Amino acid sequence: MPPPSCSERTISCAMKSQDYYKGSMALAPYGTYWHVLRRICTVEMLVNKRINETVSIRRKCVDNMLSWIVKEADALAEVRSIQVACFVFLASFNMIGNLTLSRDLVDPKSREGSEFFSAMMGLMEWGGHPNIVDLFPWLRWLDPQGLRRKMDRDMGKALRIASGFVKERVKERQEGGERRKDFLDVLLEFDGSGKNELAKLSDHEINIFILEIFLAGSETTSSTIEWAMTELLCNPKSMIKVKDEFAKVIPPNRKLEETDIDNQQYLQAVVKETLRLHPSVPLLIPQKAIQDTNFMGYHIPKNTQVFVNAWAIGRDPECWEDPSSFKPERFLGSKIDYKGQHFELTPFGAGRRMCVGVPLAHRMLHLVLGSLLHEFDWELDGHVTRETMDMKERMGVAVRKLEPLKAVPRKRTLSCPI
Repeated sequence: MPPPSCSERTISCAMKSQDYYKGSMALAPYGTYWHVLRRICTVEMLVNKRINETVSIRRKCVDNMLSWIVKEADALAEVRSIQVACFVFLASFNMIGNLTLSRDLVDPKSREGSEFFSAMMGLMEWGGHPNIVDLFPWLRWLDPQGLRRKMDRDMGKALRIASGFVKERVKERQEGGERRKDFLDVLLEFDGSGKNELAKLSDHEINIFILEIFLAGSETTSSTIEWAMTELLCNPKSMIKVKDEFAKVIPPNRKLEETDIDNQQYLQAVVKETLRLHPSVPLLIPQKAIQDTNFMGYHIPKNTQVFVNAWAIGRDPECWEDPSSFKPERFLGSKIDYKGQHFELTPFGAGRRMCVGVPLAHRMLHLVLGSLLHEFDWELDGHVTRETMDMKERMGVAVRKLEPLKAVPRKRTLSCPI
């Protein structure tokens, strides 16, 4: 990982839209504002106590996802393959919606939710798209790819809707409404010293923070699970081992629960192996040197942009045996994890700028992937085989499969032993 002197961020042209970077925690300079947001996340939002209190929310969203899959497969009659990532994304989006705003946002009855979803989809596409302006800043006024215009449009729409959610909550609180104690309430109730930190978060900062939670939590979760499902369908022996572990750990006629995760060693290995081969953000978030520094024998001048190639590290033959193969077994009995202490596996980064959402992401990834595998038997679409599976990638906020995974779910019939 880069040294502390490389703890600043490089701001892309797209992230300057609507002054997004001024309220972002991920892009904030290493200073007072960043420390305040980081503390709010680690002390108020993403501690184990708070995560444990929201188990029922994640359970509800996963159950809804499973029901949607059954209905979709039944409606398609003979052609029963579904686009897996779509359903995972919707479930993840609603999980974040409930944790942040105490509401389902993907709901046919919610006009604001549908518009917010549409705007966020745009931000996820344009925000991760390679932009020639970042290489040649003098082209900024031309906007040759139209990315700034598209970002301004979707960012403006998303901020207006987020602002509406915040104003609605403020009014509700002023009228003596019930405190929901979700992420939005935590942000509204923040009261700093005002000396060495902020006294309050501004409306713009709160709106940006809400958008950032959705950007970070929805796309990365669904892309990782899509890759995990792809690898398991292409490696049936690994799929069988996951299923066998379920049979040993989970009683008949019971769904996978978050309390089962610690006992699902092979499932955990599958998630680690997926993140090794397919980190959601392959180059992590670019960093910048705040001063001249020397690191591992290299001189890094001030203001140099620094990339960490997590994708290449995960496939480095000096770190991994047979690095291009999907082998979850490599993690069985190993202490290597993705929580920032083992530099050969850093899909969430490491050090002071490491992703703050790892504890929640850990729960979501295992619960959603495990539920998909436990509740259904899966087959590849009839037009695709393991040998012909397209593994090419496409860029966005997270790296997805270029060709979305389509698979056939068959609902498992679980019965108690006689």
